[in-house]
Amino acid sequence: MGKKLKTVSQHLFYVILLLIDSNCIKKEQEWIHNTGLIGCLPLATVNIQNPKPGYLDKHGCIKGWNAATVEFNKQLKDAVTQLRAELLQAALTYVDMYTAKYRLINDAKNQGLLDPFNICCGHYGKGISVRCGNKANVNGAEVFGGSCEDPSTVISWDGVHYSEVANFWVANQILNGSFSDPPNPITQAYYKSNCIL
Repeated sequence: MGKKLKTVSQHLFYVILLLIDSNCIKKEQEWIHNTGLIGCLPLATVNIQNPKPGYLDKHGCIKGWNAATVEFNKQLKDAVTQLRAELLQAALTYVDMYTAKYRLINDAKNQGLLDPFNICCGHYGKGISVRCGNKANVNGAEVFGGSCEDPSTVISWDGVHYSEVANFWVANQILNGSFSDPPNPITQAYYKSNCIL
């Protein structure tokens, strides 16, 4: 590999090849998920007040962070495409988690969910940050970062991770293949992995 890697996609291409060589990814079939909406994580947006025009998108997500995520995902998809061309026996499926999660954020109210930036577990706001399950002294009072009353109404569990109901919704969207390239449901994708990544 002695060459200097010029792009993320080149690096990802080589990382995936290394994983295949070490039997972490089987050569025959594998699902490769892109990354989700970094700029829409409630923990990233909770303390933003009076942002400059254009800093947030129409949903309240940090535009620049999501632009970087979109570029990363584009390069990941390019790497998967390159791998498909080199590993003709492989059935590599690229799964677009970004779009699935963005659709959930966009459609939260129609799915019976509260504001997508609500955080169920933890206590946050205006300079206050008490992580899920922790205690902290805030203005002389002990504050516990407990869970919300009804976790089934929120997208975000702790500001970073999705709640069970949100993960279930996303899983149902990706399992049917509608966010995959090629668009095959999981019932048509058979894979094994010896590694936890």
